[in-house]
Amino acid sequence: MELRNDAPLIALIAGEASGDILGAGLMQSLQARYPAARFIGVGGSEMAAAGLDSLFPMEKLSVMGITEVLAHLPELLRLRKQLIRFLLEQQPDVVIGIDSPDFTLPIERRLHEQGLKTVHYVSPSVWAWRQGRIKGIKKSIDLMLCLLPFEARFYEEHQVPVAFVGHPLADRVPLETDTAAARHALGLDSSQTLIGVLPGSRGGEVGQLMPVFLNAIQELHKTRPELHFVIPAANAARREQIEALLGEAPALPVTLVDGESRTVMSAVDVILMASGTATLEGLLVGKPMVVGYRVGKVTYAIARRLVKSEFFSLPNLLCREEMVPELIQDGLTVDAVVAAVARWLDQPQDAAALMSRFRAVHEQLRGGASEKAADAVSQLLER
Repeated sequence: MELRNDAPLIALIAGEASGDILGAGLMQSLQARYPAARFIGVGGSEMAAAGLDSLFPMEKLSVMGITEVLAHLPELLRLRKQLIRFLLEQQPDVVIGIDSPDFTLPIERRLHEQGLKTVHYVSPSVWAWRQGRIKGIKKSIDLMLCLLPFEARFYEEHQVPVAFVGHPLADRVPLETDTAAARHALGLDSSQTLIGVLPGSRGGEVGQLMPVFLNAIQELHKTRPELHFVIPAANAARREQIEALLGEAPALPVTLVDGESRTVMSAVDVILMASGTATLEGLLVGKPMVVGYRVGKVTYAIARRLVKSEFFSLPNLLCREEMVPELIQDGLTVDAVVAAVARWLDQPQDAAALMSRFRAVHEQLRGGASEKAADAVSQLLER
């Protein structure tokens, strides 16, 4: 089949909402280069609006958690088989799997073996744990598109073709955080010292972290009664869970907010939070933070053997040094949390240095991720 780069057939596969947003941005940038391009595969409403002809609704793939995946496994395997068969029939010029690596990478591998060009957009955390997966990834793709610079370095070391494209979130979050506007939007006092508390979005996370965070809030309230605490609840179930815990410690100066986690982070002076992607938002809004994480003893014992990374929070990984305190497992104590929060409040010069370092990282991650991703894909198409 002769490659028609003026009107390429491009396949994209997204399995969840974040991938749908990334995919739509990439499609729009590819359309600017190839106005006659056609898009097939699987995506959600954003990608459909950008012109994707989706083989089946993306929602069929949006399964979270191991037990849920096991329950839906026969259906997921059937959909995967159907998608592979469809793409082998259509013979697209390139196939781009977006995130959801457990679903998309095996598809990419099968198609790559059959001679199709394959790209994976958003690296799995292979640099941090189960590094052996890199061998399988190398056999599955022609190109990896990474959102973060340290990921790209890892692929270069393992001779996997890679392009660092930056993070779309860095383009969406302004370089200057308007703290006063965020406080106004949430109806918070502009003159108070505010501490944001983000115990995570999953029930298990909140169950592990919130009791320690709550005890730390009580200790801080005793010694610093002027502090006010703001907790965004990720959803209705988390709100209920947090309210039940707060009920055991009434009369604390706490405001509970539905959603709006980024606005809360923008409004506060210091953030106490669970490790995870939200720490990247904390970095982008330029706030001092304390990162805590705790899992079950068995999970931790297994993870300790598998994790190869020096740090586990994104701000420290991106800065390549310990800029924010990481309180893990047994290190997550009330005393440690109180001391770490107090340090940011009492040493403004440290907080200022941190903010300037975060700003430099923000600038590095900015610059049109979708544009850079489209550039890398079009170079592969022209090859």
